[in-house]
Amino acid sequence: MKNDFVRLVITSGEPAGIGPQISFQAAQQFIKDKEDVNIHLLGDQQLFTPYISETLPSRLTIDHIPLSDSNRLGYLNVKNAPYVIHLLDKAYEGCRSHIYDAMVTAPLQKSIINDFGMDFTGHTEYLASKAGISKVVMMLCGEIDLPNVPPNCLMRVALATTHLALKDIAKTINRDDILETIQIIHQSCKQYFKMPQPKISVAGLNPHAGEGGYLGREEIEIIAPAIQEAKALGMDVSGPFPGDTLFRYKNIEQVDVFLAMYHDQGLIPLKMATFGRGVNVTLGLPIIRTSVDHGTALDIAANGNADIGSMYQALHLAYQMVKNGSSGT
Repeated sequence: MKNDFVRLVITSGEPAGIGPQISFQAAQQFIKDKEDVNIHLLGDQQLFTPYISETLPSRLTIDHIPLSDSNRLGYLNVKNAPYVIHLLDKAYEGCRSHIYDAMVTAPLQKSIINDFGMDFTGHTEYLASKAGISKVVMMLCGEIDLPNVPPNCLMRVALATTHLALKDIAKTINRDDILETIQIIHQSCKQYFKMPQPKISVAGLNPHAGEGGYLGREEIEIIAPAIQEAKALGMDVSGPFPGDTLFRYKNIEQVDVFLAMYHDQGLIPLKMATFGRGVNVTLGLPIIRTSVDHGTALDIAANGNADIGSMYQALHLAYQMVKNGSSGT
């Protein structure tokens, strides 16, 4: 890290949503809390002006990138889709060129980008394509706020598949892909989260983890063999477990990462326990990328009082990952 400063870049996301507000306000607060951080905030200057009430700290820089078209908070404009993509491209290339140590992304509106004519399923898939990588892992993590869980307890949920229709999941998963997912989780946790031997628990795909084959054979033919191969490679991984019993209080304290087979199986329990404090991190990229755990919130964007908690936590996690990664495994 140059001069021992952590250099973060934020993409402010969909301009009609809460992204510009939470990006600026979280960055301003994080700069105050961390003396060894420089932050570059990417976006049109006019989007941040309403939130600037004092002189910008020297370690917070707004890199002006003009909007493609007019913007009104709460109202989507499909013509600004190229602007949103340009923010991602600039941040990614800056990380690859070692201008920045990590990128943090505010929420965007997938539908607008697709309506513009670009095939786009999400940050995770787009950045993987930019990197020329066929496999990355989406993992969300957050501090739990539940009465039966000790304070400062973190929950991490990774996904075997990401933004897929439910009907496509069973035909998409395969043994090699699940094994590679486990390997990426294992290696990333060692490198960026300082876990010498991360404990990974894997969910089944079907109710009751297939009920011994009566409710589906994916657990027998795909998931369990992948787990056994990961064990043979020295990884601490177990399962497959029924999705409706995997996320028990006791397990949350004992497991480092839960691996769910599909989006809602893993993210419903995680967001119920951590919403507003959760962070999305993409594992397996050649760069560090974190993000908020929520959407553009168009309905409250004009109010200017969206909660910055998840964006702040995304900055903090990126900061920690840079620190851990730079000090070796």
